[in-house]
Amino acid sequence: TTVADMDNYSPVNGLMKAAQYGLSIYENSSLLSPLRNLLRSLAYPFVEEYLHAEDEQTNYIDIGPVNKVLNTLISFALSGNTPGPTFLRHAARMGDYLWVAEDGVKMQGYNGSQCWDTSFFLQALCEGGMGDLFGTAAERGMAFLERTQILSTDASKATAAYHYEKPKYRERYFRHVSEGGWPFSTSAHGWPISDCTGEGLKAVLCLQKLDRIKLGVSSGRINKIDDKRLQNAVNVILELQNDDGGFATYENNRGFGWFEWLNPSEVFGDIMIDYSYAECTMASLTALREFHDSYPSHRGPEIRDAMQRGSSFLKGIQRPDGSWYGSWACCFCYGTWFGIEGLVAAGGGEGSNEVRRACEFLLSKQCGNGGWGEDFRSCYNKKYAEGNMERYGDGEGACVVSTSWAILGLVKGGMGGREEVRRGVEYLVGRQLESGDWAQEGISGVFNRSCGITYTAYRNVFPIWALGRYGKWQREEGGEGGGE
Repeated sequence: TTVADMDNYSPVNGLMKAAQYGLSIYENSSLLSPLRNLLRSLAYPFVEEYLHAEDEQTNYIDIGPVNKVLNTLISFALSGNTPGPTFLRHAARMGDYLWVAEDGVKMQGYNGSQCWDTSFFLQALCEGGMGDLFGTAAERGMAFLERTQILSTDASKATAAYHYEKPKYRERYFRHVSEGGWPFSTSAHGWPISDCTGEGLKAVLCLQKLDRIKLGVSSGRINKIDDKRLQNAVNVILELQNDDGGFATYENNRGFGWFEWLNPSEVFGDIMIDYSYAECTMASLTALREFHDSYPSHRGPEIRDAMQRGSSFLKGIQRPDGSWYGSWACCFCYGTWFGIEGLVAAGGGEGSNEVRRACEFLLSKQCGNGGWGEDFRSCYNKKYAEGNMERYGDGEGACVVSTSWAILGLVKGGMGGREEVRRGVEYLVGRQLESGDWAQEGISGVFNRSCGITYTAYRNVFPIWALGRYGKWQREEGGEGGGE
């Protein structure tokens, strides 16, 4: 192993060790030198071509920081160990990943979460009935989503990246369609993701219903996202559904579970193929539902079939205790909220057995002070971490983000009238600071099972959304006691 025992989350499998041993012999054997040279001469041209395609499709940002560094170093080597034009383009985008913290310069795990955070906030604004009240924020958010939709503006279609949308290039470089999707971060990044596309599409659909946005579009102050662009987003989502009915992130599942035997990372888990995720499935199903309700003629049978298959997938991965494991945030509160949303959108209904069990799970995890709290250990142990949040939340084990996720799930699941939900709402209100902010608490995001992500916007976005959803429920159900 190359890491400490406590960090060795995915010990290297014996098969991988044998493969590495065989490769070390291959690399160091003088007898095999002619074969090595032959194979490299055949492979290098395509590898260089593939790297160039990735650079151009992502405007030299690349899919993530590891690829970014590797591609930058390779561009330097290909220029004869000099800072050639390609290297300089890479260097110009290095700052996209860097940030200055209290203890120095660091490289983040992506070039930001701009589109992801914005999509959530705008949905929170709309569901809480505050879209027209905060009209400037709604307008600016709409403008951001319009220009962030991948390869959908005139400016983005004039870039080299658009050249690769042709089917022959997508097939050659193993890419799905990009046009119409939304990214996790920025349009320049160029990689659409199923859940980011779903959340972006939902945000646009709810914004377009606001009087402020309608007026801005009619006056020409805001660029309209026309029906064709919305249809393109749906096409991206439908293409990312796996055979099991669930939705992957960047690409369909192209491999097998045993590929994990070849996981060389030691510190990450379940990384070798693009699996189906509860979160991606929920975001896709809810987006398809909202689009289909407004545009029933576009690929209607396919959308209905996708929703049915996605619903079956969610039911199939629900745990015996009623929860869903969350792969992209901490953890069961998050995943269970997503599972409830997905089933309700797909037609499972508030009264279904699966939704009832999910709500019972959330209710069973409420802390004594009315909040919910879940430690990061849930992510890598795949078991709800009952304690340890005292160090990061309110001192009693609860925190505002987990509480917000639980409330969102419970209200969506038809439990808005429960006393536990009212106490959760009171907890959120009580934790709000005089400035309107909520305090930054523990780690709420995760990827690859073991790596935490700090989403500083979550502490505001999700309490606003939870309070807005509860307020909407109160207005629609006639106040206290209704809708239980």
